[in-house]
Amino acid sequence: MRKLIITSAIGASLASPALAASGPFFSLRNTDFVVLLGFLLFLAVLAYFKVPGMLGKLLDKRADDIRNELDEARALREEAQTLLASYERKQQEVSAQAERIVENAKQEAEMAAEQARADLKDAIARRLAAAEDQIASAQASAVKEVRDRAAAVAVAAARDVIAQQTSAADKDRMIDESIAEVGAKLH
Repeated sequence: MRKLIITSAIGASLASPALAASGPFFSLRNTDFVVLLGFLLFLAVLAYFKVPGMLGKLLDKRADDIRNELDEARALREEAQTLLASYERKQQEVSAQAERIVENAKQEAEMAAEQARADLKDAIARRLAAAEDQIASAQASAVKEVRDRAAAVAVAAARDVIAQQTSAADKDRMIDESIAEVGAKLH
């Protein structure tokens, strides 16, 4: 502080406007001298109330606050980097898990498609077997119907032939024999 006052006094005494003033310098009529006295008095008041010390303390406190804020910002940055790395790892894990899920879904879809193909083949085979059974049944039914019809036609033809070739006496004799045969079989 004293250096400041001494430097200010020397600078004021060496200043060119002070040297340019008319009359004696150390006179209260000289405005430069009055201004110098007011300035020195102002510096003395500042020194008396310890303003430079207070300013230094305020500046030191501000520097400490800034230093603390910088430390806090560094800590927050490190924490943010840690969180970022954590989230990147989680994102990679989730991405890998999603890929595994997609692969599993593809495999399951392929297996389901294979199963569906196998089930379709089985269903086709069953329907073919059922159709073949129906065809065989229809064929057997048709053969039976043709045989029955042929038998009916043969019986009708035989009856007509027998009716034309048999006499009334032969018919009576055959009826009697049939009645006797039925009676013997029933008892």
